[in-house]
Parts: sequence; structure tokens; C-alpha cells
Amino acid sequence: MQNYEESVSFLGTWGPFQRRIFFLLCLTAVPSGYNILSVIFLLASPPHRCHIPAHSNLSQDWIQASIPVQAAGRPERSSCSRYELDLVQNLSAVVGTNLSLDQIQNLSVPVHLSDLKQEGCKDGWTYSTEYYQSTVVTELNLVCKDEWKQPLSSLFYFLGGLCGCFISGQMADRFGRKPVLFGGIGLLSVFSTAVAFAPSWPVFTALFFMLGMGQIASYIVVFVLGSEILIGSTRVYFSSLGLPFFYVSSTMLTAVTAYLVSNWRHLSLIMALPGVACIPLWWLIPESPRWLVSRGRSQEAELLLRSAALENHVQPPHVIFPSANAEKAPSQKAESHSILDLLRTTNIRNITLMLWLIWLSSSVSYFGLSFNMSSLYGSPFLNYFLLSAVELPAYVTTWLAARSLPRRLSFIIFTVLGAIALLLIQAIPRSNPALTLTLVLLGKFGILAGSGVMYMYTGELSPTVIRNTAMSSCAMFSRVGSSVSPYLLQLAVFYQFLPWIVVGSLSMLSVLLCLCLPETFRQPLPDTIQQLAPIQRFRWPWTSDLPSKDDGKSAKSQTTAPEIICTTHL
Repeated sequence: MQNYEESVSFLGTWGPFQRRIFFLLCLTAVPSGYNILSVIFLLASPPHRCHIPAHSNLSQDWIQASIPVQAAGRPERSSCSRYELDLVQNLSAVVGTNLSLDQIQNLSVPVHLSDLKQEGCKDGWTYSTEYYQSTVVTELNLVCKDEWKQPLSSLFYFLGGLCGCFISGQMADRFGRKPVLFGGIGLLSVFSTAVAFAPSWPVFTALFFMLGMGQIASYIVVFVLGSEILIGSTRVYFSSLGLPFFYVSSTMLTAVTAYLVSNWRHLSLIMALPGVACIPLWWLIPESPRWLVSRGRSQEAELLLRSAALENHVQPPHVIFPSANAEKAPSQKAESHSILDLLRTTNIRNITLMLWLIWLSSSVSYFGLSFNMSSLYGSPFLNYFLLSAVELPAYVTTWLAARSLPRRLSFIIFTVLGAIALLLIQAIPRSNPALTLTLVLLGKFGILAGSGVMYMYTGELSPTVIRNTAMSSCAMFSRVGSSVSPYLLQLAVFYQFLPWIVVGSLSMLSVLLCLCLPETFRQPLPDTIQQLAPIQRFRWPWTSDLPSKDDGKSAKSQTTAPEIICTTHL
């Protein structure tokens, strides 16, 4: 396993085999990207007010006046209360039913309107249909006293992702990348269809949990599978640009679909279609040969690589993995690894704990931005389309940085840019929403570019024997962060810009933690836990070591730079 990439170098990096795998694996990311915004559009909460029954015999002006005005901030009609309907009807009968709204609000005799007693929405709610015909919130009335069910539904979706990461990571390292990838895609299609027929909130929440299990699990596995099949510059291109491009394009397509299909049940059914379309790809996508070798199944890996050589019109060597063939003794039987191996030695434990915290912070920032978009003005479909579209230049920038810049330096530059933009939002007056939106998009750009680097960085840090478990464990902590993000908007109760400050501060925390990680730029992927780079010392990111052209020289013999001891204790 030490010379895997050298052993398969005869295939080249961009032949017909690599191009086919590149494109097919990118297609398998579409179902995951197409479903991620379901938590936004299915659970959208449009403006609403108490319903006034038609038999109340009130004019439109009296109906509008029967909803109290809340003067906190901008004057708005109450969403959860109305004046007692009997009192409003009596007052209407006394003073006349043909009064205008201004006349009704300025009444002082026999009683001022605001002096009437208020009551809850006994007859249900009337929802705005400007953007949504129906959502889970409007159909199941998850507002007012049941408003707590909205973020809880999102929480269950992300908790499903957490469980999916925990289970799929270990399954992919034990049973293979390919079956877990298509199992996750199958989960997405089955439960996206089932969600469309949910009759009640408890059933919806349970099905939404299962939907979340498949969403992130399938993306993580396809990322790992592509990173192991492809080598060299093609792997960087795949992980930093190709796969994210297809993923982001599918999220943008979701916003367009939600605009065209305003009924949440129909939208959920449509979200199942990309997964169904990916079923034929099972017969076109191979298992990871790198994983097969790590499991002691060298013959299967060689058969797969010889087939790839035939497709690329190159001649494979007589023996592709000589060291693997020489180590087939029973004592060398492939070991089984679990998530506990990520904490077994001091070195991998420190790296793992730092990665977990970085992924958690990045996820809170990413999804906190998404949920806070609802507080911005304009069409939610356009806002989320722009929020997704800004990811495309972010990933292009990530790819360009991945070709020439160290991983730590890239992550720090992008994340600091995003954090500064978000922290500046509080200085923008409310009268300038366009500038606020610009800063939000710039913050999203920085956070997304940093997250793109971190995906690649984590994959390069993790050994092959436990790479999918490591990636999935990070994604699991990412889902812990995303589970908290629906509640981030509630912080605005204390200070309007507090959610943005929290998001920006967490991004800065990620930067500090990244300083302690070893550099992986232009280094071969580690295959075993023992090959993992140590983290006792690190260089400042702008003085990161690049691999010496003389392979015989060790890293210690290279030009030294100011070093400090990492004193972060986790």
C-alpha cells in the first residue's frame, strides 16, 4: 500500500477510464445536492394571520382591522392573535360596516379598537400565497403555539444526517464504497417519496429523519470513492471543482423547481427522481481498487485496473501490486477498523479532534447563513438561488488554490474573508438591504471556499484504511453543527445582528484550529495510520513546506522557518 499511486501510474491521469469515472461519480452527487434545500422549502413559513370566517359578515377593512398591530420595530399585523370576534362584530354593527380602515383605527367612541380584548386564532390561520401554495408549516399549522415544531423538524433532518454519517462511514470501510453509495441514494429516493404522503407531523418528522440519513452519507462516500480511484491532478480537479460543481448546480435546480412547484408534496415527489435516475450507474461505476487492496483483495483490484488499462489503451505491468502478493500470508489478513481507531494513538486523536471542531464550526456557519436568509428581503427562491450560485465561483477559486497553495493557507485566507464580511453586516443600515445581501454572499463565498478546501484537506489527512470513517465522522460533527443552526436565528431576539456575529466568530475559531494541522500539499495520500503526518510542530501557513524535488531529502533537511509549538489541548 505504500506505493499504491506509483503502482497504478501506468493508467495515466486523464484517459477514457478516468473521464468516464469522473463524470459518472459527479452525476451520483446530484440526488444529494437536490435534496439538501428540502429542509428550507418544505418547511418554509410564509406570513400568516388569524383567519376570519366568511360567516362573520365583516367587510375587508373590518377584517384587516380585527388583527392587532405589533409596534415592535416596523409595525406589523399580529400573526397569532386577533381582537375577540364577537366584540368586533358588535362594534361593527354599532358604528357601521362601511367605514374605511383609517376610520376604524381612529375610532374613540364608543370604544377605541385597541382597547378590545384579544384572543388566539380559534378559526385557524390565513397564509400568504405570494411564494408558496402550501408547505408542511401551512398544511399542518406549525405556527404560534406549535411554532417550536419547525426547527425541531429541521433538527431531526440533521440528526438523521448525523446517524447516517456514523453508520455509513464504518460500513463503507468494512463492506466497500460502492454498495454504501447506492444504498444512500436509494434511501433518498424511497423516503423523499414517502415524505410526500406523510399524514401528520410525527410521521413527517420520522420520515424526514430517514431522508437526512441518506443525504450526506451518499455525498461523503462518492467524495471518498472518487478521491481513491482518481490520482494526481485529476483527483484535485474532482474533489475541489467537478464534484462540488454538480452538487451546487443541483441545489440551484432545487430553487428553480421550488419556484415552479409551489406545493410541498409535489416538490417532495420530484426530489426523488434524481436518485431513481442514478440506479443504472450501479453497473458502470467500479469499487475503489485502493480500498480493495487495503482489505487484502489484491486480485480483484488488479482485475479492475487491467480492465481500466484496456479502456485507456495502455499496457499494464505483469504484476501490479508485487508487495501485496508477497504479503498474502494468513498473519497479514486485513484488519477491521472502526471509529475508535480515530482516537487510538495520540497523533491521530489530536488531528481527529481538531477536524471535528473545524467541521462543526464550518457547518454552523454554512447552515446558519442559509436559515438566516429568510430574514432578508425579496423572493426566497431568488435569494437561495444566489446563495447557491455564489458557491460556483467559490469552488472554482478553491480548485485554483488547490493547484498552487498549501491547504492551511488556502483555508485560512478564505475563512477569514468570510468571517470579516459577516462581522461587517452589523455596520450596514437597514435602509440598504442590497449591501447587506452583498456581504452575506461574500461571507458565503469565503465560508464555502474554506469548506471546499477542508473537504479535500480532510481526505488527504485520512489514511485509506479508515478514510471513509474519518470523513463520515467529520460529517457527523458537521451535522451536529447544522442541527444547532435552525435555532441560530432565535439569537436575534437579544440583538438583531447576533446570528451573524456568532457565524463570523465560529469561522475565526476554525482558523485557529487549522494552524495546528499538518500540511498535505503535494504529498501522497497516507494508506495506514502509521503513515499519518505528525503534528508536534507546525509552520506558519505562509511558510508551509513544499515537497523537495530531491525525494531523498527528508523534510527536516529543508530550509527552516520560524516554528512554534502547538499548545492547543483538546
